[in-house]
Parts: sequence; structure tokens; C-alpha cells
Amino acid sequence: MFERNVPNITMQSNGYWNLKTPIELTIDDESGVKSYKIMLKTDKEEKTLEYEQLINPQTSLNLKVEPPRSAYAMKDKTIDIVVEAVDVSKWNFFKGNATSKVFKLIIDKKRPKLNIISNSYKISRGGSALVIFKAEDENIKELYIESNDEKKFIPQPFYKDGYFISLLAWHINNKDFKTTVIAKDSAGNVAKAYIPLYLKQKNYRVSNIKLSDRFLKGKIAELAEEFVETQGIEGSLEQFKIINEDVRAKNEKLIHELTSKVAEDKVDSFNINKMYPLKNAQVVATFGDHRKYSYDGVYISESYHLGLDLASNAMASIKPQNGGKVVFSDYNGLYGNMPAIDHGLGLFTIYGHCSTVKVGAGDLITKKEPIANTGKSGYAMGDHLHFGVLVQGIEVRPQEWMDTQWIKLNINDVIKSAKKIIDRG
Repeated sequence: MFERNVPNITMQSNGYWNLKTPIELTIDDESGVKSYKIMLKTDKEEKTLEYEQLINPQTSLNLKVEPPRSAYAMKDKTIDIVVEAVDVSKWNFFKGNATSKVFKLIIDKKRPKLNIISNSYKISRGGSALVIFKAEDENIKELYIESNDEKKFIPQPFYKDGYFISLLAWHINNKDFKTTVIAKDSAGNVAKAYIPLYLKQKNYRVSNIKLSDRFLKGKIAELAEEFVETQGIEGSLEQFKIINEDVRAKNEKLIHELTSKVAEDKVDSFNINKMYPLKNAQVVATFGDHRKYSYDGVYISESYHLGLDLASNAMASIKPQNGGKVVFSDYNGLYGNMPAIDHGLGLFTIYGHCSTVKVGAGDLITKKEPIANTGKSGYAMGDHLHFGVLVQGIEVRPQEWMDTQWIKLNINDVIKSAKKIIDRG
């Protein structure tokens, strides 16, 4: 009854207020809060936002204080929120413990400014695109591009201050694609800008594959001995299902994590050569192939082939046409020995089923440098290369990046156009 501790007042704030959203305050006291008063003070006036004497004192109050109607017309750049509270303690000649706390807030009512400068004209399902935009706000806190499936693409600074660049990717499993640049400032103001892309639907192959006993007792039994997930599993079909689903998901998760990272460095240009890592190679499996597996007419499992399988000679030399940084060079389950290279701007390539690997994580490689040899490590029936291209963790069609004309129209020309516009302005 005679406790001497004053109420504790806290505000959930980073020091900014947009005069739209309520202020969240908490008042805590061990004996109970008897009354509180919240005021807004400027250089010229003082307004009471809330005042209450509680009939039933509470040990904890969570308050959401709405801004006054006239607040949005205020021209002040900073204000004070003054909070006074008294508890029900008998201390201080039965008056209770009283306290006052001042919170200084910076007023920011303006949304960030967004402007799309240049972008690829179209994007195909399973394909890539590029966008360059301008974002202005002195208190900018978050800047990203969000697609309709809630994937966030992180842009990099581009060319001159206030400009940004990002590759985009339309996931093969999504039937529609819409991307919006979103900018949020410290005060909670949000701006959005839609990226105008022409959508080109693309159909991908569906393969119905019958599982043979030879395959199940051969390759699958061999792999089942290797993976933790299949230890103790005797049935061949169950082994196959676990390998095709659980092990694959684990391997792909690692790939997505490796290839989702984007540098914060400013990008002035992005010179990329057409990708063709294997000389005189034949395509033996295409990107986007939806594989449905059955045994004796009964559906067992399915998967998507999210790369391009290339084959030439056994243990052929793999020479990427673009330099970059090796971010992974190890065994990755179904993908076998798998180097992965970061080419910048969120663009990565992976090389699966290698026999020997000549580079290590952290190595910087130059274009046409031999990095590995083809093989049949992991889930491969014959000697070949699984070549994958990813944009910020999303597998995209390698064929686009193997096409000089596509690169010119969708990458080089977009950057060239943006620079002209920026230099004019």
C-alpha cells in the first residue's frame, strides 16, 4: 500500500510519426494506475489527447492514442508527447506516486516518391526480367519489390544516388505474375509503384514416367544407403518417394538459401555473356519438365526439373562463359558434386552431377575458366551436367540466358535506356 515506485511509461516508437497511425503506449505500475494524461505539445500550443481517472486501477495499461483531427494540418517538424501518470499507492501523503515522461517525435507526413525508369518489356512464365527505378525519401527504411506470391526481390543501388536496379523472376508454378515496388519510411508512410510487364504464358512438358524394378533396385537402392532420411526404410517405392520429395526439398532449400543473397554495392553496369558452359553439348532434359512417377499404374510421386541437362563427352570440361564468385562447392544430395557461382545482381548458376570439381567456396573465377567436369554423382543415371540458373533464389529458364538477343533486349538495352533518362534528368 505504501510502495514508492513511480509508474513505468513506455512508447512503441522509433522516433517518427506520420500523424495517421495511433501512438502505442504502455503504463505499468505494481500497485495500479489511478489516472493518466497524454498531451501533444508544439512550440505554439498544447493539446490534451487523452485523460482518464480509472474507477478500477490497473497494473498495466496498453493504450492506442489517435492523433487529433487537426494534427495533419500541423506544420511542425518535431513535437513532444507528454505522458503523466499517478498510481494508487498511499505514499506521498496518500497522493500516490506521480511521474511525467516526454517523448520527442519527428513528424513525417510525406510518402516516399517512386518512379519506374526502365524495365524489360515482357516476362515469360519461368523467365526473368529487369527493372530500374527511382526512390526518394530522406527517412527511407524499407525498399523492395514484391510479387503476387509474396516473394520479395531486393534491389541494389544503381548508377547515381536514388536509383535502384533489380532482376525479377516469375516462378514456373505461378500462373500469374505481378510485381510492385514498395517503399516504407521510418514514420510508416508507404508508397507503391506497379511494374508494367507484358506477361507471356509458356507451357511446359508433363512427363509420365513408369518406375522400373531395375531402377528401384539399382540407383534408388544405392542412394538410399547414402541418405539419413532413408536409413531403416526397406521398401523401394517408399525409398524413392522419400528421396524424390524429402531429400530433394532439403537439397533445393540449400540452393535457394545460397542464391537468395544480394549485394548492397552500387551497380553501374551488368555485362553478362550468353551462358553455354559445355562445348558441343546436347540437351537431354529441358527446364520445367513436370515429372509424374508411377509403378504398375499407381501414382507414386512427382517433381519439377528446374534446370537444363546437357551432355557431351564423359567427364567433359565445364567452362562458364561468365566470371563470378564461387559460393558453394560441395556435395548436395541429388545434385551430387555441385559448384554454385554468384554473377552479381542476384544472378546465380549451379552445376550438378560433377565428377571432379576444381574450385572451392570463396574462389573468384574468370570467364571460360574450367571449374569442374561432368559426371553422374547424385541422382544421375548417366554422365551429364545439370545446369541451373537462379534469380534471387528462384529457378529460371537457362535458355533465356543462353540467348544473346534476349540478353540484349532484356538486360543491356534496359540499362542503356535508364542511363540516358537519368543523365537527362
